[in-house]
Amino acid sequence: MVQQERLLQTFFELVRIDSETTFETEIASALTLRWTELGLRVFEDDAPSKIKHTAGNLIINWDASSGCEAVTPIFFTSHFDTVVPGKGIQPRLDADGYIRSDGKTILGADDKAGLAAMIEAVQVIQEQGLPHGPIQFVLTVGEEAGLNGARVLDASLIHAKMGFALDSNGPVGDLIVAAPTQAKIKMEVYGRSAHAGVNPEAGISAIQVASKAISQMQLGRIDAETTANIGKFSGGGPTNIVCDYVEIDAEARSIRLERMQEVVEQMRSALLKTAETFQAQAKMTDEIMYPAYRLEESDHVVQIAERAVRQIGRIPQLLISGGGSDANVFNGKGIPTLNVGVGYEHIHTTKEQIPLTELVALTDFVLAVISQTVEA
Repeated sequence: MVQQERLLQTFFELVRIDSETTFETEIASALTLRWTELGLRVFEDDAPSKIKHTAGNLIINWDASSGCEAVTPIFFTSHFDTVVPGKGIQPRLDADGYIRSDGKTILGADDKAGLAAMIEAVQVIQEQGLPHGPIQFVLTVGEEAGLNGARVLDASLIHAKMGFALDSNGPVGDLIVAAPTQAKIKMEVYGRSAHAGVNPEAGISAIQVASKAISQMQLGRIDAETTANIGKFSGGGPTNIVCDYVEIDAEARSIRLERMQEVVEQMRSALLKTAETFQAQAKMTDEIMYPAYRLEESDHVVQIAERAVRQIGRIPQLLISGGGSDANVFNGKGIPTLNVGVGYEHIHTTKEQIPLTELVALTDFVLAVISQTVEA
């Protein structure tokens, strides 16, 4: 039922619209027009008053077809911002069946593949007169900047009882039943400057202190559910001056909040004890960016998704992810939300690509989820 060429052209139209994160006005306007033309009600929230983004989240409401008013309401979600470089994207379909950019930019399948699949699914349902329950499409800004749009979204605007985020790597059929919480960490080390050649003994090298502290931290893959990483180490100046300040950006993740907190505290302890040893000063702040989530196979949202995957002829794979998504935020807001594989590859790079077959399969999955909720 999916019109492959129309789906492809919708995807091309979307990725050609510049929408690097923070600057989403043009894509928000185009999406508002597109969904309005389909006859759905579009509401843009006040996200720009809370975060530094030029557009708000779009909440699109679609009333149930006749006789399906009592069907469990569901929502689908994708974000419409992209990472950089995302200006002037030129998509193409290559002979091997993959959609790619010209190699100068990302492709933007993350996450405009999800948007295109939603739009095509609505068109198919309208053309075929297929039954459907109440559906919302929640399109977010600022996902790539730290799930910003989803975090400030008023949960009372979502009337659905469960959701499906079209925003995971892996083929269509992968179902992400668990994903970690993340803490963003900032460390600062204050040493004492001195002439590095004349009297280095009078100085305290913040670089040395920070390096020693990092060597005492648990980093990388800590256990099956937990990771930590140093992303940025900055400070210093001329080589003839003992460095007196270093700044470090880091993160910690785990499926279990308490385990993540243990790792954060171990990092803090390593930093402060090392600073004390060297008679330096140090401080560390941390902020939880989003909650973890874990769904069980017995949960309704997982059962619906599994049946939908089988309906399109694939075998569902229940997986745990190491990354966060808007699904984390929606679960934290009390709405069971499953992140699902979209089929894109090499995201956040200029080698990003997606097979056309996966774009079609994703649309089939959306249609199958809607069908399964009606039949449930």
